Amino acid sequence: MKTFKVQFHQEDQMDTMTVQKLSEEDFNNRTEGGTRHLFELDTNVGFFIFFDAVDKDGRESYLVLQYEEESEDPSACFGFELSDFYQFTALYLNDLEFQEELEEGDDEAEEVYTPIHHLAHLMYHIVEEGKQIEA
Repeated sequence: MKTFKVQFHQEDQMDTMTVQKLSEEDFNNRTEGGTRHLFELDTNVGFFIFFDAVDKDGRESYLVLQYEEESEDPSACFGFELSDFYQFTALYLNDLEFQEELEEGDDEAEEVYTPIHHLAHLMYHIVEEGKQIEA
């Protein structure tokens, strides 16, 4: 497992984030006690599965698997602090509410930058920084 920092743009309104890039062995150890699939995100930089897990000692991890194109195997696994993972989950849930409001509006013709777009943008930064890191 390698740890790296991600700096976001000022307009992203996110502090520097510490991210872990897990090897397959790290992934297996962190998920030994079970996983809980929370949500998915399909973007132009990959397909992401957000989940939490426990190891054999009951320690929790907050993880995201990244899949590229049509690959059946993940290209990366990232680990996050609970506070950062919470931000991702909040963006996802806020987007569900935002989409309901958009559906209720009649004349919403132009593309709107939604919470899910912001989440995809944050994941782009994480993926780009993580490319340089070998797990």
